[in-house]
Amino acid sequence: MVSGAIAISYLDRQTLPVAVTAIAKDIPLSNEQFSALQSTFLLSYAVMYVGGGKLVDVLGTRRGFIVIMIFWSFACASHALAGTFVMLAVSRFLLGMGEGGGFPAATRAVAEWFDPQGRGTAMGIINAGTAVGAVAAPPLIAVVLSYLNWRWIFLFTGAIGLLWTCWWALTDYSPPQTSELALSSQPTKPAVDNLAGMRAPHWTSLLRIRESWGLITAKFLSDAAWYFYLFWLPKYLYDARGFNVKAAGAFAWIPYAAAGIGCLLGGWFSSELVRQHFSVGIARKVALGLSAAVMPSVILVPYVPVAWAIGIFSLAYFGQQSWSTLVMVLPTDLFPSSVVGSVAGLVGFGGAMGGIVFGEIVGYLLDHGFGYRVVFSLAGTLHLIAFLVILLVVPEIPRPGLEQELTYEGVR
Repeated sequence: MVSGAIAISYLDRQTLPVAVTAIAKDIPLSNEQFSALQSTFLLSYAVMYVGGGKLVDVLGTRRGFIVIMIFWSFACASHALAGTFVMLAVSRFLLGMGEGGGFPAATRAVAEWFDPQGRGTAMGIINAGTAVGAVAAPPLIAVVLSYLNWRWIFLFTGAIGLLWTCWWALTDYSPPQTSELALSSQPTKPAVDNLAGMRAPHWTSLLRIRESWGLITAKFLSDAAWYFYLFWLPKYLYDARGFNVKAAGAFAWIPYAAAGIGCLLGGWFSSELVRQHFSVGIARKVALGLSAAVMPSVILVPYVPVAWAIGIFSLAYFGQQSWSTLVMVLPTDLFPSSVVGSVAGLVGFGGAMGGIVFGEIVGYLLDHGFGYRVVFSLAGTLHLIAFLVILLVVPEIPRPGLEQELTYEGVR
C-alpha cells in the first residue's frame, strides 16, 4: 500500500512535465518558466519534507499518511483550474506541500515494520512505486489527450489519490515490535526504547550529528541530477529529439521501468549482502558505489542516436533509483525509529534543494544557448561526488556512540 502511495505521488508530479506541450498551447512557457514551475514544486516539497517528517513522527504513520494524501490529491486536481503561469505555479506549490511528507512517512513505516536485514528490500519495493507512477504517466496522458483536454489529466490523477486514501483509512495498520527484531539481529543499532523516555530531539540537535550532514549533502547532489532527469526527460525528447506526446507516451516510460528494477535490485542486493554476514556498512556502501558508477553514462546522451539515448537513460535511471533506495535506508540504519521521520525529512529537504538549484541552472543554460551537452556533462558527475561524501562523512554504519550523542543533544 505504501508503494502505491509513492506511485501516485510520482504520477501526480509527472503530469505537468509530460503534458507540457499541450499545456503550452493555452499557457506559453519558456525553459526558464518551466524550470521555475519545477522549482516552485520543489521549494514547498523541500520545506514539507522536513515538516512532513515531523508531522508523521507526531501523528503516527497511519494518520499522517491520510492527512498528506488528501492534501496533495486536491492540490493536484487544482491544476485543472489554472489559466495563467502564476496559477500553475500556485498549484505546483500546493502539490509540493502535500507530497513532501510521502517519503518520510514511507521511511518511518519501514523502520516500524522491518529489521536491518529486510529494510533494503522493503525500501526497494516502496521506492519501486516511483517507477510505477512515472511509467504510467506518459501512456496515460497520451490516451487522455487523444480524447480530452489537458485539464482532465489532473482531475483523474487527483481522484486516484483520494481513492487510495479511502483504502488506507479502511485498512488495519498494526506494526510488529521492530525494536526487538532490530536488537536481536543488529545489537549495535540504536534502539527505539532507549529514547522513549527523553524529549524528541529538535531538528537543530539532529543537524549537530555528522551523519545527518553527510546524508543531506549526498542527497543534495544526487537528487540535483535525478530531478533533472525526472522533470526534463519528456521536454528533452520534445525539444531535442522531435518527439510529440504520442511518441513520448510510446517510449518515455522505458527508463522509468528500468528505474523500478533498480529500486528492487539495489535494495535486494544490499539486503542479500547483510544476509551473507557482511556488515550493514559494507553492504550499503558496496551497493551505493555500484549504483553511482553507472551514472556518468548520461554524458553520452546528446552524442548518440535516440534509441541509444533511451537505453542510456534507462541505465542511469536504474542506477539512480538503486542509489535512492539505499540512501533512504541509511537513516533507519543510523538513527532510532523515533526520529527516523525527522531525519528522512531533513535528507529529503537536501535533495529537493539540490533539484531547485540545478533546475534553475538548467533553465538558464538552455535559454542562453549552452545546450544539453553541457547540462548532461554536469549531471553525470554528481552521483560520484555524492558517493565520496558518504565515504568521508559516514564512515561507520551504524556508528557506535551515535545514540548517546543524540540523547545528549536531545536533552541538553
